[in-house]
Amino acid sequence: MRSYLKIYGPPLLKAIKALEKIAVDMPDICIMNPFIEKFYPALENEEDVMNYFGVDDMTADRCRNIISRSGGRIGSADFFFEWFSEPSINQLNLLIEKIDKTLKPLGVSYTITTK
Repeated sequence: MRSYLKIYGPPLLKAIKALEKIAVDMPDICIMNPFIEKFYPALENEEDVMNYFGVDDMTADRCRNIISRSGGRIGSADFFFEWFSEPSINQLNLLIEKIDKTLKPLGVSYTITTK
């Protein structure tokens, strides 16, 4: 199951980087965005993944599973969170709260569709 986000208004890149930071702390999801989709082959080892996300304490397991490898494309969305198992309503609400808190200071709005 995926939660697709469409981001409205600049700064798009800052919004995507902020969403990535949410994912680092949520071990039950992986992510994809247009930048990862385009440059994915460059993120082949743990060090490259940690450098991309700007962290130096990510576990090897998290480095391997933070980027979606399911083969799906991002399509017209700007970002997606992919759930490893079907999320509960509480998990979805927590994600939305984190997204709201993260994107509000940037002044962007978004839509989210989970399917």
